[in-house]
Amino acid sequence: MIETIHSADIYVKDTQTPKGRGVFARREFVQGELVEACPVIILLCPYDQIPPRLKNVVFNWAALSNDKQPSNAVSLGFGSMYNHDNPANIRYQAVPENQALHYIAARTIHKDEELTINYNSGGGDPISDEDNWFKNHNIELLN
Repeated sequence: MIETIHSADIYVKDTQTPKGRGVFARREFVQGELVEACPVIILLCPYDQIPPRLKNVVFNWAALSNDKQPSNAVSLGFGSMYNHDNPANIRYQAVPENQALHYIAARTIHKDEELTINYNSGGGDPISDEDNWFKNHNIELLN
């Protein structure tokens, strides 16, 4: 059995779905509240040069931080473990001066609810009109 990983406000456990592990709220969060601040490791290379196993967990840092140099970021903490939902219950935003991503409640989140981001929204918004991220990564959506 995999041990549950946790911090004071969030924890990781198996979702008991094909998604595998997910991040969950240990307490209620209100809309606009910071859920997690994660430092990032910035990869100064184009997406097509990233090793295949990392491609599914990186964020387009250049787009998020308005940087002109091609760059991607691996979010530390629980940041690269949030599962997808549309609409998601958290949004993310870059904080370039701190080399960090902030994950912010997009609505009230209840205790023990899974925390999700929208993979399709490259700018971190919780809602998008398309599910192109999965198609672009050749990942079949499991219902």
